[in-house]
Parts: sequence; C-alpha cells; structure tokens
Amino acid sequence: MPDLNALARLSAAALGRALHAGEACPVVLAERALDMADGDAAPRAFIAVTRERALAQAAAAKARIAAGRPASALDGVPVAIKDLIDLAGEVTTAGSDLYRANPPAPADAPLAAALDRAGMVFVGKTNLTEFAFSGLGLNPHFGTPHNPHDPATPRAPGGSSSGSAVAVAADIVPCAIGTDTGGSVRVPSAFNGLTGYKSSEGRIGKGGVVALSVTLDTVGPIARSVEDCVLLDMAMRDAAVSGVTRRDAGALHAFVPETYVLDDLEPAVAKNFERALDALGRAGARIERGPCPIFDEIVALTAAHGGLSSAEAYAEYRAILDGPEATRMDRRVAARMLPGKAMSALDLLTVQQARARLRREMAALLDGRLMLMPTTPNVAPEIAPLEADDELYHRINLRGLRNTLMGNFLDMPGVAMPTGTDAGGMPTSILLSGIARDDERVLGFAHGVERVLGSIPA
Repeated sequence: MPDLNALARLSAAALGRALHAGEACPVVLAERALDMADGDAAPRAFIAVTRERALAQAAAAKARIAAGRPASALDGVPVAIKDLIDLAGEVTTAGSDLYRANPPAPADAPLAAALDRAGMVFVGKTNLTEFAFSGLGLNPHFGTPHNPHDPATPRAPGGSSSGSAVAVAADIVPCAIGTDTGGSVRVPSAFNGLTGYKSSEGRIGKGGVVALSVTLDTVGPIARSVEDCVLLDMAMRDAAVSGVTRRDAGALHAFVPETYVLDDLEPAVAKNFERALDALGRAGARIERGPCPIFDEIVALTAAHGGLSSAEAYAEYRAILDGPEATRMDRRVAARMLPGKAMSALDLLTVQQARARLRREMAALLDGRLMLMPTTPNVAPEIAPLEADDELYHRINLRGLRNTLMGNFLDMPGVAMPTGTDAGGMPTSILLSGIARDDERVLGFAHGVERVLGSIPA
C-alpha cells in the first residue's frame, strides 16, 4: 500500500509519473485531497470543495491510465483553482461577500477546460484577497488561511492567491492555479517556500477570469518545481509540446539591479539571496550588478500620476465603490482602488505611454540577460498587527509587493523559487525574470537555477 502522505509531498510532475506507473490510484489520491480540503489541514484555504466533480475526474483518469492512454503528464493529478476563475456549476466569489450569492458559472473558464482535458482533478476553489487586490492574502469575508510554516503564530499566506499557495504548502494538492497582477502568484509562492510562475500578458487566456486590471492581469501556477510550472503552462494553453529547453545555470547571464529592489531587505532575505548568487556564480553563471534607473522612474511616475492597476480596478468596480454596497467591501481593498477615481485622462495616458517606453528601455538594459532579485524583501509577516492597524497593513502590503510590481508594470515573466528560510523557518525566495514574451527562456534557465539552489547546504 503506497504511503499517501509521502505521495502528497511529491511535485505534480513526479506524482503524475507515479500515477502512470501504477504506483498510486487517482481516486484514492482525490479522496485524500478532498477530505483534507474539507477538514482542518488548512482552514479557510478553500472557499468551495468540488467533491462530486473531482471524484468523477479521478475515476475517468483511472480508466485512461489503466488503458495506457493518459491524457497528459498530469492526468489524475489533483489541482486547486483560485476562486477568481470560473468552474461550471460553481459560484465565482472573487473572495467577496458581494458575489457570494451570484449564480453559478455556466461553463469552465477556457484555462480550466484545458486543465480538465489534460485529466487534472479539481479539488476545489481557493480563497483569495477580495477582488485579488493585496499581496498579504487577508480576507474578512471568508477568513484568512494561515501560513503553514509557522504553526505557533498566525502569519500571512501572501496574496492575492492565498488559498492556492496554502493548499500546496499544506500538502493538500501538489499544485494550484493563481493570478498575478502585482505579485499575486510570486508573493504567496515566496511566503510559502514554493515555486510560482508569472506568465507574460496574453500567454494564458483570461476568459472566464474575474478582472482586476485588464492590462496587468496574468494567470500562472503555484507548485513545487519548475517542471510543474512548465507542465501546467502547457496544460492551460492546450499545448501538446513545450518550447522550454532546460538550460544549465553555467550558461546563465544575469543582471542584479541595485536600484530599489535591494533596499531594506530583512537580514535572512539578504543573506539567502547572496548565498544563492554565490552558488550560481560557482556553477558558472555570469552575474553582473548595476543601477536600474527604470525602477526609479516607475516609482516617480506612480507617485506623480497614480497606478495603472488602481485606475483599471476603479473602472472595473466603480458601481460598487460609488454605491451603497461600498461598505460591504474590505475597506483596505477599497482604499487601494479609490485613488484610481482621481486619475485624469492625462494621468492614465502618461502612465500608459511611459510604460511602453520603459518596456523598450528595459529590453535594451538587459540586452539578452535575465534579471535576478529577491522576490520579496521580507518573509511572511504576522497577521494580528496587520488586522489591528490599517496604516501598517498598507505599508507592509506595498513593501511585500515592491519588487514583483516592477515585473507587472514592465510585463516581465518571472519564476519565484525558494532560497531557504530565516531562523524561525519562514521561507525566502529569489525571482528570475526576463523581458515580455521571453517565458520559455526564463523557464528554461529556471530549471538550472533550481538545481543549483537545491544543492545549497541548509
């Protein structure tokens, strides 16, 4: 009899191989995942558990595997879906009390339908920050899932894809789907010691996904390995083959920006980042450091004219924000959206035009190099002080999103990977990024970086 707990700690790719080798049963694994999602393994990580559908999917996967015709490398593997993404017959709450009583979605979002065709087993829909607008993952409507890495002190799960990351970190599922507008895949991956991939805009379709910022929204996986991210990227795009080629870290040419993203790092974040760079250098990677004035310009541009995400979020939710139901929103989410109301047409055009120019300037600055930086400057903070003090909440939220936001503004695909922990066991993370639509090269080199990171002594 296989050890279900040991199987549950495997990567999605490794679990797929075990299933297809007959070493595990999709139905048994689905039942375990469903019971954990319904139980106290990770309270508040799931908004809905889709038991009936999961068991039907698992039975179908079992039959395909027995016949020697698995639908994909992930056939039979459990997955959790952020409750921003439509699943047929389920309400898409977007983490909001305002949407709790909405009618069920009539059909799967295209990316979910693609995962279904790949044979994946949908365990349920995961919790998130309301309307996906925070990097901390707190939710007053459905409760906040706690970061599993500190069982003694409730800590932030990271957001906005909070439940997706916690479901993986708590060994309920080996992988989950999130969205990333300012860091919402990479930050929870960093806080939970996981691997998260932010795709380039438009790479993975956003049909059937509740919008926050129609420009900046992207979809991506949270998992346990770069291989998982590649397979999930393929599955969500209905791709039969991947263009990703595994690249050795010795061939990596990377740039470390010394502007803004290295400021005010927590000691463990700085230490583990430098250890990672040293290990990559010893493996043959060519790493250069220098200023990145583009980041300074983004900060100044946002201060002077406002943020693109706030403008688009206000446009998306203005009927709520300007109406009687505004008090039912998380006040902290509303406070981040409302500055978009004050932005003029000139402000928005200035930001959009500068964004197009700065993307070109970043491509010229990197000149074929990839970028390395800490994913977040901090580890997961304690929840209680954030709930008690809105000013502290906003300050810590923006601090946690500080580095990842740059990638969204510049449409830079990126992979967040764990680099170790602090003295209390809280994870730290490194982010490998490239220019827009360079996803496959980023993922290819992430394989090599991951291998080097895995060899660093604890």
